[in-house]
Amino acid sequence: MRYTNAKEYNVAIVGATGSTGSKTMEILAERKFPVANIIPIASNRFSGREVSFKNSSIKVRTFENADFSDVDLTFFCAGNAVSRKYAGQVADSGSVIIDKSSYFRLDSKVPLIVPEVNAKALKKGAPLGIISTPNCVAVPLTIVLKALSEVSAIKRVVVSTYQSVSGAGRRGIDELYNQSKTIMSAGTPTPEVFPKQIAYNVIPSIGDITALGTCDEEEKVASEIRKILRSDVKIAVTCVRVPTFIGHCMSLACEFAKPVSEHDAFDAFDNFEGIVTLDRREGNGVFATPIDVQGEDGVFVSRVRKDYSTKNGLMLWIACDNLRKGAALNSVQIAEELIAEDPQLKMFRKK
Repeated sequence: MRYTNAKEYNVAIVGATGSTGSKTMEILAERKFPVANIIPIASNRFSGREVSFKNSSIKVRTFENADFSDVDLTFFCAGNAVSRKYAGQVADSGSVIIDKSSYFRLDSKVPLIVPEVNAKALKKGAPLGIISTPNCVAVPLTIVLKALSEVSAIKRVVVSTYQSVSGAGRRGIDELYNQSKTIMSAGTPTPEVFPKQIAYNVIPSIGDITALGTCDEEEKVASEIRKILRSDVKIAVTCVRVPTFIGHCMSLACEFAKPVSEHDAFDAFDNFEGIVTLDRREGNGVFATPIDVQGEDGVFVSRVRKDYSTKNGLMLWIACDNLRKGAALNSVQIAEELIAEDPQLKMFRKK
């Protein structure tokens, strides 16, 4: 992004030692976000540890020794418990918060933003001083659904997700790595992060199972999509954890109000920011996999085809780097939108 004002910003990263926090700092540097000072913050057990930003090593602080009064933007990348405990305090200090946790996402006073889809919602400001970034599969799904909705109204969506272990943070990555090593050496792995063994396995639930039979992640995804798109579209979701390190994928089936051809869909994707089509049928076919999208910013769409089980249906495959567009990149893009809308950030501070 090209920055049009000369102002630089003091930026804090809560959860700086985690996978999303470290990726956020990496992307801030990549995109040359106008950072005056960066303040990495983590729990007490990481106090004094150093993290890298650009060409510098910076000591990690804790909440107890961090002063937010001069911090312009704070990225919360540390989960619900931390956001619940500290976000209000930080907003009271005058810092604008971009929160990756799910704690505030469905609060009517908190904008839930995917810049390519609903950046205009930021024009209303942020009454609590907090802007939420969505679930790591809700982000790519809303981008694709928004593009398709420009062709025809969407009546129903059925989605199955294939979510990598990095969605559970660094501990999830470590668990897959350690279990794989244990099994290869003829050992028996003990699950700690996930409810069952994840190595060489898939787990058809992410989060607790509710009384209705859905799991937490499925309810989050459906509710967040409706809020972002401002739609009551019917959504059925099955969330699955798979033994890959990085990259979330989704199988999507859409039913439309009127016929939508494959050509219509490709035209819509080609004209929508953030979508990359990788779809060829000749030979053995060309399509996106988690390995293909690692390190990429785009939402990749493949396997676009008619759904012959319904009158006006299409099916397709989505893949994206969940640590980038699914999390850190979306947060940084939100920050870019904030400073473009109001370089002083006054309209986004807590009222």
